[in-house]
Amino acid sequence: MKISILLPYKENFSPEYAGAVSLFVNDTLKISKHKKSAIVYGNTNYKKIFNLNYQNLPISKMLFQSQSKKYIKEFIRYENKRNSDLIELHNRPIYLKYLSKLLKNKTYILYFHNDPLTMIGSKSLSERKFLLNISFKIIFNSNWSKKRFLEGMKNDIINSDKLIVVHQSSKKNNINLKNKKKLITFVGKLNSAKGYDIFGKVIIKILNKYKDWKAVVVGDEPRDKLEFNHKNLSKLGFIKHTKVLNIYKQTSIAVACSRWDEPFGRTSLEASSNGCAVIISNKGGLPETITNGVIVKKLDVPNVYKEIEKLIKNKKYRINLQRLSLKNFFLTHKFISNQIDKIRDSKNNIIKNITIKKEIKNLRILHITNFNERHNGRLFFNTGRRINNGFIRLGNSVLEFSDRDIQKHYKSYKDISGAKSLNKKLKITCYNYKPDLIVLGHADLISSEMLGELKDDYPNLKIAQWFLDPLNKFGPDYLKNKTRILDKLKYVDANFLTTSPDVLKFLPKNVKNYYIPNPSDASFETLKNYQNNCTNDVFFALSHGVHRGSLKNRTNDDREKFINNLIEKSKNVKFDLYGINKVQPIWADLYFKTISNSKMGLNLSRGSPIKYYSSDRITQIVGNGLVTLIDEKIGYQDFFDDDEMIFYKNIDDLSNKILKISRDEKLRKRIAKKGRDKYLKYFNSNKVADFIINKTFELNNKKKYLWHNQT
Repeated sequence: MKISILLPYKENFSPEYAGAVSLFVNDTLKISKHKKSAIVYGNTNYKKIFNLNYQNLPISKMLFQSQSKKYIKEFIRYENKRNSDLIELHNRPIYLKYLSKLLKNKTYILYFHNDPLTMIGSKSLSERKFLLNISFKIIFNSNWSKKRFLEGMKNDIINSDKLIVVHQSSKKNNINLKNKKKLITFVGKLNSAKGYDIFGKVIIKILNKYKDWKAVVVGDEPRDKLEFNHKNLSKLGFIKHTKVLNIYKQTSIAVACSRWDEPFGRTSLEASSNGCAVIISNKGGLPETITNGVIVKKLDVPNVYKEIEKLIKNKKYRINLQRLSLKNFFLTHKFISNQIDKIRDSKNNIIKNITIKKEIKNLRILHITNFNERHNGRLFFNTGRRINNGFIRLGNSVLEFSDRDIQKHYKSYKDISGAKSLNKKLKITCYNYKPDLIVLGHADLISSEMLGELKDDYPNLKIAQWFLDPLNKFGPDYLKNKTRILDKLKYVDANFLTTSPDVLKFLPKNVKNYYIPNPSDASFETLKNYQNNCTNDVFFALSHGVHRGSLKNRTNDDREKFINNLIEKSKNVKFDLYGINKVQPIWADLYFKTISNSKMGLNLSRGSPIKYYSSDRITQIVGNGLVTLIDEKIGYQDFFDDDEMIFYKNIDDLSNKILKISRDEKLRKRIAKKGRDKYLKYFNSNKVADFIINKTFELNNKKKYLWHNQT
């Protein structure tokens, strides 16, 4: 693919005081798979140029003639000879107006690095509609910039697949936080728009009080002279970008307190990637530049002072922010470069994508999860198989790849964990099967590097990831589960979670995140307990993760206390409990035989309730015709009515409702039947599988899903 990249006129494509656009193009293109087939066109007076294919377009000044138009004409002269497959324009929407008249039948990608409403060629609604019509893709450096572009447009345009957010990038450095100095840094134009007047007043007070701290200011602004002086304040003016990065490596606290709506904010991004504790204002796209930091919502001297002082006085808090800035930083050059390459490659995928949008059957799906082959059917009735059944029933070819079973099989002294062999086998399997879609379910041992290789080998390949475990911040295995999701984000096209994504702050906005319920399956959930005259009132079972053996001594669970208190409060109620109070867990067919004798099932998950989360316990209960008892804080009232499930406020409320239902058979059977019918109709494996395909491939159909309207 031949790519031509046109920089703004007089953009400095040189390591000597490089402009922001030049840094972005250089940082992403030099590691792109299209590096050799791309040429960057620009105009710079510096002799030293970034080490890429570059063509300078020198333009002589002439009176009464537009320099931009001359610049475009010179580019066209080269382009007519080259005949590129793709032309990428950076930060000059007006160029697209000129080019579209003179270079017809070309594929254009337009990048916005600034506010579209302030730029010549995109200020008016009609200009932006023209850009949307003529462009193959329009790329924004933040969701804020995209939102600005969409001002005044109809709702049907808002979700256009032409409009894509690709953030700027930075190098993630291996920083030894112990080497950080007591240094506070401000980088940018020294004017009031950048909040330098606020920073200046604050830093003088800070340096007077904390005499062992120093500050560095990088930048200048001759038009808006603001002077702040202190013996511990160094003002460096504009310096080379490499020197700025070296300062960040030493910096403990970085401040970006802009008054104006920054389209993105490269300085805070680079500070974060170098392990600084970053303080930013809540303006424009600035909040999108950091994963962990301090956002000052009310921008004034007292608040900025308070946040800086808090970081100075609380060393543990400061170091933790620095550590998290490094650990959770994901906007690397490689990550962003891969995103851009995906967009470029999509030009060649148009024909196939159109076919898929019309027909979602006959996909080749490689489903990677733990199918528990080694447990001899004991754990057959799992969520992975439910989703798998859904894919098959929709008419797709599905190849099961049981990662944990394969890993166990290939363990050896040469490969202790079996992970190397597992990933090697995956690559060979993909070569033979050529999947359209890879679906990952808790596939921890599949490396992100391998997914990247597969994406490179098969440009049309889509990757989806589903995840079932709890994600409540103070719940069990939160950090582990969070890491498991984030680990593969570079190469995942969509995430599907059984917790509502809108309450999960750690999820990046550049990846599509969706809620899915734990699906039912008519071939699994075969019981109709509402037809039975059950002798037990309430069923509840814990596994403690004991999939292969018996309950260990001293195994406990935070739910045990709740259950025992419930028993104490619920006299004359017969409970049937497993995995608790020294009663062994039950599995497989024995599990189904056991629940067939209970009227109600308690849906109680680990940790504190979080929006929409429930384990596959809820499927087993409601799907087999038991009355489902569920905490109202989970929010399932968004999907089910009071005559379909029982929602309780607290343990006393739960006890009262259990007692009421245990004494009223007609009420019990009516609620159980209505709950089961609705769950199997709307939350079944076919619909969940269809939803995964639909959202991963971004199909433009009008299908409705009961749960999707809520998220």
